[in-house]
Amino acid sequence: MPNILWVDDEIHMLKGHLLFLEGKGYSFETCNNGNDALEEFERQPFDAVFLDENMPGLTGLEVLERMKSIRPEVPVVMITKSEEESIMEMAIGSKIADYLIKPVNPNQVLLSLKKILKGKELVTQQATRGYQQVFGKLTMDMQSLRSWEEWANFYKELLRWELELDQSSEDGLKSVLATQKNEANELFGRFISNNYESWFSSNERPMLSHEVVGNVVAPQIRKGEKVFFVVIDNLRLDQWMVIKPMISEDFNIATENIYSSILPSATQYARNALFAGMVPADIKKKMPQYWKEEHEEGSKNEFEGELFAEQLKSLGLGDKQVRYHKVTNMRVANKFVSNIHQNKQADVVALVYNFVDTLSHARTDVEVIRELASDDNAYRRVTATWFEGSPLRKALKWAAENGFKVVLTTDHGTVNVNRATKVVGTRDLTTNLRFKNGNGMSYQGKHSFVVKSPEKIGLPKHHIVDEYIFALNDHFYAYPNNFNHYVKYYRNTYQHGGVSLEELIIPYVVLDAK
Repeated sequence: MPNILWVDDEIHMLKGHLLFLEGKGYSFETCNNGNDALEEFERQPFDAVFLDENMPGLTGLEVLERMKSIRPEVPVVMITKSEEESIMEMAIGSKIADYLIKPVNPNQVLLSLKKILKGKELVTQQATRGYQQVFGKLTMDMQSLRSWEEWANFYKELLRWELELDQSSEDGLKSVLATQKNEANELFGRFISNNYESWFSSNERPMLSHEVVGNVVAPQIRKGEKVFFVVIDNLRLDQWMVIKPMISEDFNIATENIYSSILPSATQYARNALFAGMVPADIKKKMPQYWKEEHEEGSKNEFEGELFAEQLKSLGLGDKQVRYHKVTNMRVANKFVSNIHQNKQADVVALVYNFVDTLSHARTDVEVIRELASDDNAYRRVTATWFEGSPLRKALKWAAENGFKVVLTTDHGTVNVNRATKVVGTRDLTTNLRFKNGNGMSYQGKHSFVVKSPEKIGLPKHHIVDEYIFALNDHFYAYPNNFNHYVKYYRNTYQHGGVSLEELIIPYVVLDAK
């Protein structure tokens, strides 16, 4: 039975309330002054405290401050006759759980107790019931999805339920949802395999990587806005959804939408296309000095700033003052924020932020990171924790304070891989686990989207018989040599480059400062 401490200098007038609430399964200790309340609070544990603000001697706010220093985890509900704004602000600033105005009735108190003591349980129950009710409909709906827009909306709905069930202890339902998501990924792989090539000869397709700047960033610049263009490498749609509430504290979301990463959904291809405004084959053909092949030494994204400048010129925006920055680690991040004022006069500031990508790769090699981000739920939580105190958040606040319109997006997502499929090829076969490019490859076609004419999907071709294969769902490519070791090492890691809901359906948003 929950044990509640109720502190009020007129506690004798609340006997009816106490009898009603005791009948609902709550027990109470009562005090009529702050000093006695603090003694009682130290003497025994309580599940919650109801605290009168206006008492002789120690005020409610003074008692609240001392209680929070003793046991900050105990929820406190402030009760007062006053609606004075300053008192409310002080109470809320002291992290009260709820705020009630006298006179209170027993049902108000009961609802407050349910909210603070059973809120999580009630939310969980509602989420469980809700998903159970829509499970059948979701299963039927995914069988009839025919367009990109339908798939994008379905994926967002799946993620909504996934995030709601994150708070649930119903592991069985979480497993059901995971199975449903896996089935959706199988069907999505077929959709992409059947339709992706046609996207490059049709207007009936989603916005692709090379069209984002022209369709989203450029219109803001033409309107005379100063633009802060942020690309968070490897940010999935679900990760955006968990940082969105924090971003909403500083910004109004003017536009929130999704686009499709090109294939391969890998940095070398998708992000170069994003900054160049061209598909990779055209970058190689028209600006070969800015394109590096897989086998070449050095960063494959070394020239993003140059590509971005060239794209703005081609869009008639070559007269704008542009700054490009890339943050690869915490040292560089802190330096960027320390010197961010130097960007104040720029028309466009482009920022590539690599933390999420670093996290996903570190999870493969670093045991402690694998434990911290053990599954998708934990992966999201780590992302949210990072963003809350990150230099990036400080940079976004600076942008808001200095009149920038913010366009925030990513280049691709990532998927948790669990099933290995064998691939054999020549020595120059690409090393990525989610796609391969080469000639004379041997592979299991049912686990791959096979492209025998790369030029039809805007990809460079190195040999006449070159082809690309992209892993579907949660498969990854492994060589026959030392196969078991290879599989064990990479199973349950985050990879990108292939075809999955997580890799291809990615967010972009336009933010206005509040």
